[in-house]
Amino acid sequence: MREILEKKPRAEVEFWTDFKYFRNVTKLTTELGVSWGEEREKKRKKGPYIRVRRIMAGKFHRYAGWKFSDYFVNIDTTLKDLIFGNIFGFFGFLGGLVTSFVRLAIPKYRPKVIFLKGGYVCLPVGIIAKLFRIPYIIHESDVVAGLANRILMKKATKVAFGMPISEGMAEKHPNYVWTGIPVAPEFRPVSPTKQMSLKKAFSFNEEKPLVVITGGSQGAKNLNESIRLILPELLKIASVGLVAGRKHYEDMIDLKQYENWDKASLESNFRMWEFNTTMDELMGAADVVVSRAGATTIAEMAALKKATILVPFERLPGGHQVKNAERLASTGAAAVINDYEMVKNPSALLDEIRRLVKNPRLRADMADKLSEEARSDAAKRLADIILEVAG
Repeated sequence: MREILEKKPRAEVEFWTDFKYFRNVTKLTTELGVSWGEEREKKRKKGPYIRVRRIMAGKFHRYAGWKFSDYFVNIDTTLKDLIFGNIFGFFGFLGGLVTSFVRLAIPKYRPKVIFLKGGYVCLPVGIIAKLFRIPYIIHESDVVAGLANRILMKKATKVAFGMPISEGMAEKHPNYVWTGIPVAPEFRPVSPTKQMSLKKAFSFNEEKPLVVITGGSQGAKNLNESIRLILPELLKIASVGLVAGRKHYEDMIDLKQYENWDKASLESNFRMWEFNTTMDELMGAADVVVSRAGATTIAEMAALKKATILVPFERLPGGHQVKNAERLASTGAAAVINDYEMVKNPSALLDEIRRLVKNPRLRADMADKLSEEARSDAAKRLADIILEVAG
């Protein structure tokens, strides 16, 4: 959004989001230094303006790799997500169609272009856009497209990919383009001197390798529990920073026993956070990062140029995390331990961490290969495409 408003300060931009993320979006627009609200006239009074609007949306819950018996073993998930969740999701989808139709039906208020990013929230908007012949652009972050994007791709004016696409695909589909995934400008490589300074800022030993483990803002239960089991051995070879996540932090609070302080000095070389607001600095301090295999996380690690161990969760729809990780593993750009393998044998994760911690040259080679995935101009590329289609 920032790049669009920099190029076209008087552009009218609307950000449609579902009710769940409305507060996050309004906070983001404030951080971008632009006004937001419902009244169109504010746009001209306060300079660059983004109108944030809520829209109903329905998510279709499904889990890859489930056997018939899993639906009974995981009865809570079956009832909550797969039955009741999908019923509510269906009506949310219908609500999204109605809302999109009402907003886009009057030609005077139709946008010149629609940018779709976010999966299920975009599906009803894209369907109605197609009905009214409004050009739309899709951005797909993962190696494999999600269900909503697969439905909408055929009629998209442009399909931008976060991951590199093959020459054959580009020739077959001239509207496909690799733009990369926009990440915050703070995610950039740090020098060895800066890395040591960051370690010190987080109270870690500057001379000791640092392993940072994160399952995202909400956390990853299986990853946390595996770290719990291997932590005593892991601390023998490295400092450890664990971002347990808002959802699972309380379940991991017993690990605070490893976080020993003497006044303001950390003696144990272990720290745990519920969530860290300076993830770019924390991961910049790391020698090895262990994380899930979401596309944005991978893009951030590529931008930071970090040796990374990916732990994809194989039961997500389409297995997109597994496929993201497999592609990187095939080129030596990341190490991969699948979630089920880690749960069955947490020592496998420990062995992989140990292998990287003890081999600086391997870490550097892996980081170099992963950095080839980064496109520092991803946001600019997307902005150029959007403005080009808008005319």
